[in-house]
Amino acid sequence: MNDYIEPPYETADATINKKRGLPLIWLLPLCALLVSAWLIYKTISEKGPEITITFSSADGLEVDKTKIKYLDVEIGKVSDIAINDDMKTIEVTAEMHKESSVFLTDNTQFWVVRPKIGLSGITGLGTLMSGAYISIKPEQGKRERHFTGLDVAPVLETNTQGKKFVLETTNIGSMGPGTPISFHGITVGQVLDYNLAKNADNIKLSVFINSPYDQFVRTNTRFWIDSGIDLSAGADGFKVRTGPLLSLLTGGITFRTAPEDKPTDTVPEDTSFQLFEGYEQSTQVIYHRTVKVVMYFSESIRGLSIGAPVLLRGIPIGRVTDINLEINVKSADIFIPVIVEVEPERIKMINAPETMSTKDNIAHLVKKGLRAQLQTGSLLTGQLYVALDLFPESKVELHPNNTGLMEFPTTPNAMDKIIDSAQTIMDKIAKLPLETMSSEINKTLESLQGTSRAATKTLNTADGALSSVDKTLKTADVTLKSADKTLDSAHQVLTTLEPGSTTQYELNQLLQELTQTASSVKQLADYLEKHPESLIRGKNQ
Repeated sequence: MNDYIEPPYETADATINKKRGLPLIWLLPLCALLVSAWLIYKTISEKGPEITITFSSADGLEVDKTKIKYLDVEIGKVSDIAINDDMKTIEVTAEMHKESSVFLTDNTQFWVVRPKIGLSGITGLGTLMSGAYISIKPEQGKRERHFTGLDVAPVLETNTQGKKFVLETTNIGSMGPGTPISFHGITVGQVLDYNLAKNADNIKLSVFINSPYDQFVRTNTRFWIDSGIDLSAGADGFKVRTGPLLSLLTGGITFRTAPEDKPTDTVPEDTSFQLFEGYEQSTQVIYHRTVKVVMYFSESIRGLSIGAPVLLRGIPIGRVTDINLEINVKSADIFIPVIVEVEPERIKMINAPETMSTKDNIAHLVKKGLRAQLQTGSLLTGQLYVALDLFPESKVELHPNNTGLMEFPTTPNAMDKIIDSAQTIMDKIAKLPLETMSSEINKTLESLQGTSRAATKTLNTADGALSSVDKTLKTADVTLKSADKTLDSAHQVLTTLEPGSTTQYELNQLLQELTQTASSVKQLADYLEKHPESLIRGKNQ
């Protein structure tokens, strides 16, 4: 066995390094932390404000899908939908983009865009594929984060350039928000909304005229309701004026610039104008100086309405402004005071003293016989108007007047006079003893019937008498012929007698008498032939 002896090891002193380095593995969490912090900062810095919008319905709205758009650019998205505590509305929470924070003011409007079909066209057609979205119309104001959405979209969805004006009328008819406004047939604006005036005597329409057409709205501009078709009749025949098709379906408003207006006569925004009911009214001159008078009528004024014209021999000089009813309790008289507004500037005075006022002139004309009466303006509609004319023979009848206005005398028209006369005659007829007269008439008719029967018998007797007369005439004719023969024979006998003898003289006298008798018979026959009734009545004296 061999013994193995290990060689000795060489030893050396070890060097100890007390400084330790950071492991590279720790760099990964550090980088992740920095990236996360940067992402959180970026998310927070880029996150927009959160707003709430109250709507009456959530129809078409979906969480994380429904977008909020302005000019078709997405600026936010719905993040939550909840029902409010009132159980009637819903609250939509939306996250807006950072750049949209300047739009969120107390005047900003929100509404839901859905497909809609109307006379003005189809809107929101793109939502059929993409779904409904919320549109926004920003306005300047104070910062706000809670809003109430609109049920319908505003007429002006964008900040279009132009001006707003106010139109005053008493009846808007079928007009409303969106009603078009045209200028020479071009659609240049629309109605925004309408409100009742504070005193409730008219309606104020807020309208918008787009630029550059707003420069044509000037001091004397006239607005009128355009129904789409206007039929008028004149000396040249019938004329038809048509407007845009949309105005024919929904109505519209048209305006024109007065020739006397200059381009510099533009008016500021929110200026008020009167809205006339038709083109003809818009062409009439407006007079600002008027005189009110009261007229008392005792007859029926059915067909007379407020606004009816007052005409002086066919020329309009005013209109009716009020109609009342008064009953005198003591006398039971009924009067209808009609207040009219006369425009004296329509009348040109000739040879009038400079010191004579309008009321003095009216009083002077009344003394000359100027009266008012109601006349029918149309037989089809039965509308009445107040006509003024001279009636010198008419008396002035004044009534108790507590209106504080000057009274203008009236006179009934010709038709009322005819009706009154007919009524008077009917009253007289009604007072006649018709029953007694009827009984007497019946008795008279019975007597006439008896007389008629007697006359019939008499005529029958006369007929027989006429037959006898005819026979007598024939016999007389035969007798006359025989007499002629006898005369001829007597004449022959006379020729045989001695002239101047007594026998000849007596025969001659006899012949003369026979001749006269024959002549008388012939005259009688001729008379009876012409007047056979003389046998019954006798000869007319």
